[in-house]
Amino acid sequence: MKCFYHPDQALHAPPTFLLRGQPAPSPEGPVRAELLTQGLAKVGLALVAPGASGSPQLRQRLAQIHTPRYLTFLETIHARWQALPNAAALVAPNIHPCGGGHHYPRHPIGQAGWHLHDMACPLSATSFQGALASAATAEAAAEAVLAGETFTYALCRPPGHHAGPERAGGFCLLNNSALAATVLRERFARVAIIDVDLHHGNGTQDIFYARNDVWTGSLHADPSDFYPFFWGGADEEGSDDGVGANVNLPLPVGSDGEVYLDALAILIDHLQRFEPDAVVVALGLDAHKADPLAGLNVETEAFIEVGKRLAALSLPMVIVQEGGYPTEHLGANLAAFMEGFNA
Repeated sequence: MKCFYHPDQALHAPPTFLLRGQPAPSPEGPVRAELLTQGLAKVGLALVAPGASGSPQLRQRLAQIHTPRYLTFLETIHARWQALPNAAALVAPNIHPCGGGHHYPRHPIGQAGWHLHDMACPLSATSFQGALASAATAEAAAEAVLAGETFTYALCRPPGHHAGPERAGGFCLLNNSALAATVLRERFARVAIIDVDLHHGNGTQDIFYARNDVWTGSLHADPSDFYPFFWGGADEEGSDDGVGANVNLPLPVGSDGEVYLDALAILIDHLQRFEPDAVVVALGLDAHKADPLAGLNVETEAFIEVGKRLAALSLPMVIVQEGGYPTEHLGANLAAFMEGFNA
């Protein structure tokens, strides 16, 4: 399996985020890539770097899943923010259009509130470069499948599945899984995205919600009690042409590996009914019981079975790293998944 990682991802490294009203050390930093790399090494997998990030082709593909004004915001906001009197070093919103805004603001403060859904996405001067490198990693993995590889893995951070058409959230700036699906759609008529992260992939859902060429399915901790709170219910089944092409399986907070794997079996059954030509796996490892954001109670051994079941689909596949945060178990969780996948 070819595995990809662009080193410029380290350019996005915000030291803190806001947690329960308090500044807290951000778990989403370059150390994640180090631990995941160690996990790959345990099973004999090495990373290769894709080409330069920020290519015109990458920008064109990103424009298929994100709005132009959102991409412009990410690229320009830090410089405009720094021009404000007494601005903090990191861009962070202090107002949001709760209930839905009707007017798109020109002012940087208003735009920050419009595009940064929560307080987990502070932006530095180099955050956009880091996010582009993460996106370029997913793009390279998908292009490798187009070139003939059957399975590829993209070590992406910041992650992406909470990033919607013009919204960042949950550490996510650009939607890497949606980008991988967009690249695969250049050859394959029907693509499925299966999200096994602890959290609902609300950004991915939003991007494809009215489409029937990309199926989206997610198992996750119940948003009634867990982030992202406002999306991820079982009744969210798609709209317009996409009705029936979105499946959510919310699990009670604290569910163990047996419940998680039972839900995965149901989700895979839904995926197979869609009859995709290729698959994107949004791989979250934060369902593990020791994850800093723990909402489920899954053991490392369960990820072996996750890998086996996804490999059994026997379809062209891009595995895109989503969540999974620093603990002594993170590398072992990825190694377990790869062990099962390559069994």
